[in-house]
Amino acid sequence: MPANPPEVSPRRATGSRPPQPSGARTRNRAPKRAAAFVLTGALALVAIIVGAEVLRVSGDTIEQGELAAFYELPGGDAPSEPGILVRSEQLLGTPLGSQAWRIMYSSTDLNGSPVLVTGVVVVPDGEAPAGGRTVLAWGHPTTGTDPSCAPSRAFDPFLGIEGMRLMLDRGYAVVATDYLGMGVVTADGKHAGQDSYLVGETAARSVLDAVRAAQQIEAAEAGTEVVLWGHSQGGQAVLFAAQEAPSYAPELKVVAVAAAAPAADLTKLMGSHLDDISGVTIGSYAFPAFAEVYADVPGVELSGILTPPAIAKVAQMNSLCLLTSLTELHDIGQPLVGDFTLHDPTTVEPWATLLAENSAGAKAFEAPLFVAQGSADELVLPADTAAFVAHEESIGVDVHAVTVPGASHGTIAYEALPELERWLEQHVPDNGGS
Repeated sequence: MPANPPEVSPRRATGSRPPQPSGARTRNRAPKRAAAFVLTGALALVAIIVGAEVLRVSGDTIEQGELAAFYELPGGDAPSEPGILVRSEQLLGTPLGSQAWRIMYSSTDLNGSPVLVTGVVVVPDGEAPAGGRTVLAWGHPTTGTDPSCAPSRAFDPFLGIEGMRLMLDRGYAVVATDYLGMGVVTADGKHAGQDSYLVGETAARSVLDAVRAAQQIEAAEAGTEVVLWGHSQGGQAVLFAAQEAPSYAPELKVVAVAAAAPAADLTKLMGSHLDDISGVTIGSYAFPAFAEVYADVPGVELSGILTPPAIAKVAQMNSLCLLTSLTELHDIGQPLVGDFTLHDPTTVEPWATLLAENSAGAKAFEAPLFVAQGSADELVLPADTAAFVAHEESIGVDVHAVTVPGASHGTIAYEALPELERWLEQHVPDNGGS
């Protein structure tokens, strides 16, 4: 061993490679620079998204401060012509790459009387195609019946529009109604319109008139072609809208209809849940609504169908929103299971007829129909949806039915989106989206 060993470089001592030709060092830097560039870009994108979400939440917070005034019933009569935009305000807390408005517009109830309904409109940034954007009219699932349960009144009024990002990316103008009876209130905070829960024709008019109102927002550039998309209660609403559009809104061209686990057959839906908590919850919303809307029908009084304990609780249950108060709703309703109805509403009149009249499928329509059903849905049963699909096919409707394995009632609308997108690409041209 030499007395004076050669000096060892600290870099070599820590396991670094031996010196390389300068060309090799240059080549090795390239992947590192590329990786650094990608990382920088990704971080910038994350910062943009986070910043946009911060602005969105800040906008939502500001809007909540002046929310009540927008929903208060304006003075004077509602416009007699349906679909007139009565009030609108541009929203601050909008989804990334979009602009949006809260709207109040005229519609008609089951008797043809003028009423006011609320909702939201959201459109992607960028130029609309010639002729305007295709309008995606969304029908929301059950949120409750109290005015406070209106989706457009929520802190984030877009959160419950299932598939909204997909529709915006396709270039659609998205309009989401609250339905009649939700949203608008009198000066003392009471319902300003009839409760219309599961009343098919009234819901259809709320959906179609929302499209007409969206067309009056110049910046939305909404056209006359319409795609209808709804989930559960909203499935019933858009199916009725498809049936009624030729007579109620003939200037609109319904080009496609899509429904996820639709409440299409109310007789089967109610019959499947007579003795469980779902039946009590749905019934607590539906029976008071039907009793109000069909007040002139002999025998429609609540005392003829609900037990005294049920009648004592339905007002309290109707004051609660499904999504935010489900536990409380079930706590109130559970003792009523097995003691909710006096008779089977699917067989006793006038309820049997009313349930049948508010079930979809009385009329065929020309637009193609997409129906998605979850195999694990315990509310809208797969067999009931299959029977509805068979009925629609029997009357000449072009139906594409999809069953998603494992999807529940709550998840089916989201889990069906990939198949819905493929189906839309076949039936509705892209509207200039991303």
